[in-house]
Amino acid sequence: MTARQQKEKSGQNLSCDFTTGAIAHRLKFGGGRNQALPRAAGFTRGRTPNVVDATAGLGRDAFLLASLGATVTLIERSPAVHDLLQEGLRQARDSTPEIAQIANRMTLIHGDAKELLPALEPEVVFVDPMHPPRRGSALVKKEMRLLKELVGSDPDALELMQVALRSATNRVVLKWPLRAEALDPLQSPSHQIIGKTTRYDVFML
Repeated sequence: MTARQQKEKSGQNLSCDFTTGAIAHRLKFGGGRNQALPRAAGFTRGRTPNVVDATAGLGRDAFLLASLGATVTLIERSPAVHDLLQEGLRQARDSTPEIAQIANRMTLIHGDAKELLPALEPEVVFVDPMHPPRRGSALVKKEMRLLKELVGSDPDALELMQVALRSATNRVVLKWPLRAEALDPLQSPSHQIIGKTTRYDVFML
């Protein structure tokens, strides 16, 4: 199987669904603003920031933030993943009023975040690049393996972070494996929010 055929197969096996399954469960039982990502992004009882998700992927983190009232701009440079997101958002807007209201706070842009971020002047930038392999751990979930097969790695993750730090007005949040080394030579974060397998490195500006 050629690399192109492998990518096409991966795309056929992926879907973007904001209405059922794990994302619906997370919406109902996830814990609201007390979850790690909203805390990292600066959500408080009286504050709901606007967010740019610079590496949208399948949009689940963006959907969580939008469900908490944020206006979220999603940037995705992979044409195939952008198409999946576009269809997922269309289905969400045709779903229940609650789901549609959340989807209507999400704006999808196709392009390279490194080129788009400066003009957007974002308040908060969320960056979740493809993560390095986890040493000594089980294989990542099948869905994430398929996504990586489709879009490849993110060799420009450091460059993206540097652009985000120059563009954001409040903070940049990097989602990264808990025990992975920092992107070198990226500056040290202001603080971290630690989860079971993931950490959020927060860079205050």
